[in-house]
Amino acid sequence: MKKTKYTKTEKSWMFYDWANSAYSIIITTAVFPLFYKSVATGAGVSEVNSTAYLGYTVAIATFILAMIGPILGTIADYRGLKKKFFFAFFLIGSLSTVSLAFVPDGSWLPLLIIYTITAIGFHGANIFYDAFLVDVTPEEKMDDVSSRGFGLGYIGSTIPFIISIAIILLAGKGVIPISTAVASKLAFVITGIWWFAFTIPMLKNVVQIHAIEREPRILAGSFRRLGDTFKEIKKYRTVFIFLLAYFFYIDGVGTIISMSTAYGSDLGIKPTDLLIVLFVTQVVAAPFAILYGKLAQRFSVKSMLYVGIFVYIIVCIYAFFLSTTLDFWILAMLVATSQGGIQALSRSYFAQLVPKEKSNEFFGFYNIFGKFASVMGPLLLGVTAQLTGSSAYGVFSLIILFIIGGILLRMVPKPVSETV
Repeated sequence: MKKTKYTKTEKSWMFYDWANSAYSIIITTAVFPLFYKSVATGAGVSEVNSTAYLGYTVAIATFILAMIGPILGTIADYRGLKKKFFFAFFLIGSLSTVSLAFVPDGSWLPLLIIYTITAIGFHGANIFYDAFLVDVTPEEKMDDVSSRGFGLGYIGSTIPFIISIAIILLAGKGVIPISTAVASKLAFVITGIWWFAFTIPMLKNVVQIHAIEREPRILAGSFRRLGDTFKEIKKYRTVFIFLLAYFFYIDGVGTIISMSTAYGSDLGIKPTDLLIVLFVTQVVAAPFAILYGKLAQRFSVKSMLYVGIFVYIIVCIYAFFLSTTLDFWILAMLVATSQGGIQALSRSYFAQLVPKEKSNEFFGFYNIFGKFASVMGPLLLGVTAQLTGSSAYGVFSLIILFIIGGILLRMVPKPVSETV
């Protein structure tokens, strides 16, 4: 089989996944949640409430971004603005990630506030990063390039993750003369620096191609164009049906990613075991993300999205009965098979459906649907955990979201690239 060749622009775009995925694993999934749980419980917050508060924080951050996403995307559709918005959010995210290390000991609330800022920076930059997909590659390569980006992200994130785990484990065993809390803070600094350094190729080599020419009054024009899109919603019916399906199934995906370590901690799984499991998950997820892209070329994107949704339904069921470290290992490997693939193909599928010159505006909607879903999922988990006294019921309740998402996805026609 002929090896796919990628342009410098495609490689630079994909490399941003390498850069920012360190945030996903260290801040969103692994080190920060465990560090926060330690700080919160040390300050007298119960295990269940500390998990709920983290869920509420994720909900607040994503709600803020969901509110501003579409209008920011609409403004960024004007020529020359997409990269400026991308840079602003990337800078906010990377610098605030480093600042997590300087929160005073025992201050769990300020920790959550700064975490909110890092999340806004991370997800805000991703609006414009995802929208750049239409500028860097043709439609027939979008599934492959998007999946390859996620694969690189999983591979790249393992490097700072290994370094961070090593520092934390060595500190815990007294091999190096620092506490595990200080070691965790070093991990935050490493993440911010890694994110900043490896974003440089994206900043240097990726440019906005599809755009709308600037008007004298950009802000007023942006609101007008956003209003026109709502008025012409029937014209974009396919796009919005997909977004509705995406709203439901990505809710469960994002909630499981952001809350997995807190959930494992509630079940009594040791922090070191959680970190090792998450590292292996990253390694396993990399080839599977790429595999999803390859299989989508053979069986269609929708078919592979259905596979991912089905796997996550199994994850929700299995999580309800999870009780041992071995169970958590099995659960993590199930997630690893589909986590990157379902996100990568959702991104490329959407990019093939939207008008290229309005990609930022529509990826703003992509963000608002995804982020509103991320508000609902953590809130559902948090409220259910507090009402029942068990996080397991919250995870299990996510199953309905995957089922609804799968049903709605059946109503979305294939993109043009799959019908020619």
